[in-house]
Amino acid sequence: MKVGILALQGDFEAHAKMLARLGVEPRFVRTVAELTGLAALVLPGGESTTHLKFLREEGLWDPIRQFAESGGALLGTCAGAILLAREVKNPSQESLGLADLTVVRNAYGRQLASEIRFGPTKLRAGPLQMVFIRAPIIERVGPGVEVLAECDGRPVLVRDGRVLAATFHPELTDDPTVHEAFLKLARNGS
Repeated sequence: MKVGILALQGDFEAHAKMLARLGVEPRFVRTVAELTGLAALVLPGGESTTHLKFLREEGLWDPIRQFAESGGALLGTCAGAILLAREVKNPSQESLGLADLTVVRNAYGRQLASEIRFGPTKLRAGPLQMVFIRAPIIERVGPGVEVLAECDGRPVLVRDGRVLAATFHPELTDDPTVHEAFLKLARNGS
């Protein structure tokens, strides 16, 4: 199975290390051609407006939407979750609209206010470690969206079909739980 990581900015290298640890050789994606043959794609953190500009300039906007529509699995973390949401606030911005979510950008405050938290998850018995860096808040989930983890009573990891969106950075911990769930989704669709 081939898994791509959008390699524009953010800690895409940390996602690559986590995937390699799980036995998957990742492919960095910067062009449309590099999407070919992938089963799954990670949209990492960074700055969502910079990602949007790059996706448009490099012609990746529509190919990523087509990738999702043809059954490719997606994992968006932090800015990647913003890109996947149907609606974005604070301020409003364009998004891929591949997950029935409303997110509020930078809702956890400035980067200096970033922190590590723990919350319950449906993915395993114990709490999940979550690193929040200027993270968005999921304000609304659609009726078909499954909440997989929460923090302080808010959804922070959700699944909408073959799309996972996390408002935190699972790649910055030693815990492979989120990436394991993503790989399972890419392999089995569930």
